[in-house]
Amino acid sequence: MTLLLLPPSESKESAHGRTKLKLNDLAFPELAKIRADVLAELIRVSNGPAKTARRILGVSEKQQWEIERNQQLMQSAVAPAWQIYTGVLYDALSFETLTKSQQTKLEKMTFVQSALFGLIAIGNHIPAYRLSGDCNLPKLGALTKVWASACSEALASTNDFVVDLRSGIYQKLGPLPKDCDAVIPKIMQRMPAGPPKVVSHHNKATKGRIVRAIAQSPRTVNAVDSLAEVVAELGAEVAIQKSEKLGQATVLQVVVDLL
Repeated sequence: MTLLLLPPSESKESAHGRTKLKLNDLAFPELAKIRADVLAELIRVSNGPAKTARRILGVSEKQQWEIERNQQLMQSAVAPAWQIYTGVLYDALSFETLTKSQQTKLEKMTFVQSALFGLIAIGNHIPAYRLSGDCNLPKLGALTKVWASACSEALASTNDFVVDLRSGIYQKLGPLPKDCDAVIPKIMQRMPAGPPKVVSHHNKATKGRIVRAIAQSPRTVNAVDSLAEVVAELGAEVAIQKSEKLGQATVLQVVVDLL
């Protein structure tokens, strides 16, 4: 099986309805205890002094509404993660415009590395929240230390071919296990002059397009070669860069024009 790993987005859309969060319904139930601990500490911080909460969570006074949303996490409505997360990557993926069979395909293979919930399936129902991967919660410490070991073990238990599309901080929340059969796409943009460069907007958009292409492709993407073929069909220039060190992920260099 192929496993696609995505980062979350800082921006999130609030859900509507009566269904509330059920931690036991999330993927990787072995993460339930840590999820409960992080959730409880986030709510505690958000209910504390506003100035302290804003500092810890990295928000401004104008974003106080995000703190207030955190306070209501157990009472808030939930929706599929693909609907909660917004931003460039998720806009490019445009999950809601895929066919039902394509959505089902992605729901089985796509997971998001959340600072609050650890590894969750893209179809898992969650509320909107504010918590970044580089955050330090007072009673728990750095989230990288909170999640790293448990999420890495969860990934190791799948024994899947992994396409790691996470950004740096979220890779640290769940490091790829040693000897994992994995590929990390490195997205770069052609410049008018000089070598290609990493450009944040196009990096995120291309990752969304790659996931969408995998959903739409009749191919079974279960190795770096088949992934490279799907990405090349997007009009990108691809190059496979296998590591000389045993146990390290293969890099798929992807060079794109302006979108």
